[in-house]
Amino acid sequence: MFKDSSRGQRPGGRPDWSGAIAAFSSSDTRKAVWQLVNTIVPYLGVLALMVVSVVRHWPYPVTLALALPAAALSIRIFIFFHDCCHDSFFASRRANRLVGYLTGILTFTPFEDWKRSHNIHHATAGDLDHRGTGDIWTMTVDEYLAAPRRKRWGYRLVRSPFFLLLVVPAWLSLIAYRIPHRGAGLRAAASVMITNLALIGVFTAAALTVGWHVYLLVQLPVIVLSWSLGVWLFYVQHQYENAYWRHSDQRDPLDAALQGSSYYKLPAVLQWITGNIGLHHIHHLRPRIPNYHLQACLDAIPALQEIRPLTLRRSLHSAALKLWDEQSQKMVGFGAIRGRRRAQVW
Repeated sequence: MFKDSSRGQRPGGRPDWSGAIAAFSSSDTRKAVWQLVNTIVPYLGVLALMVVSVVRHWPYPVTLALALPAAALSIRIFIFFHDCCHDSFFASRRANRLVGYLTGILTFTPFEDWKRSHNIHHATAGDLDHRGTGDIWTMTVDEYLAAPRRKRWGYRLVRSPFFLLLVVPAWLSLIAYRIPHRGAGLRAAASVMITNLALIGVFTAAALTVGWHVYLLVQLPVIVLSWSLGVWLFYVQHQYENAYWRHSDQRDPLDAALQGSSYYKLPAVLQWITGNIGLHHIHHLRPRIPNYHLQACLDAIPALQEIRPLTLRRSLHSAALKLWDEQSQKMVGFGAIRGRRRAQVW
């Protein structure tokens, strides 16, 4: 939460530091290109080493061990993809689109389709009346208690760590993002098909060279692991005890960004891997700030440092939080509603 002093405002309701944060929105081509080089080159190198490990019949646990750094680099590549979706990675929209498609292929994500749903997420974050696009299924306590038993069971399943961190990532990366979303538009649908065709091309090339089984033994663990970690990262960015959810007529965009997006303070190595996206309160304040300027923005504006950070240890507690309680204005676990549930039919 912010201290009162940090919410000083100019006339018109803008914070007195709003002009300062805008200065970090400019893109830097040299930084963007260097990030691509220092991430994609080692990523492809690790994949090549994984191929060697399979072809030469090294113990498969060695291949799986190599999947860890490959997955970490894949997450970082996804952050570049994410910046391209916000047209922030490069100054040129054409460059963002081109690199967005290429990094999307590397991370199994269709550029235009994901961009559309993610922009909706930014526009509706923290809005109780507009949930369901680009976010994680979240019910209020009252909605859960009033829901039929089958829906409650389904919700419990989806919010379980096993389903959320294993089934959902596999479903999204291998199935859901291979199918155009109904009503998304021709451009979004085309991006799905282009990505699918590119992935078919990669698979065919691998099958004709090292063999399709080698490709699967190398690519599948990297994709599943990186997406599992990515889903967790997205989860803790908006699912924590003192999060922010309001109905549309009460929602304040500034509060939705500052209170509804976590400041996930990670060790330096993990912050590099995740492209500073843990500074998510800044990202939601100004999505046009590229990942390579987020830390500088935080360092330059004391008001943004007054958010209580979510540490690795504290973030683990978020896994137990399942419902938004409109009474206490907090995320709570299922155990917190046992008293209220006694009056309901289970």
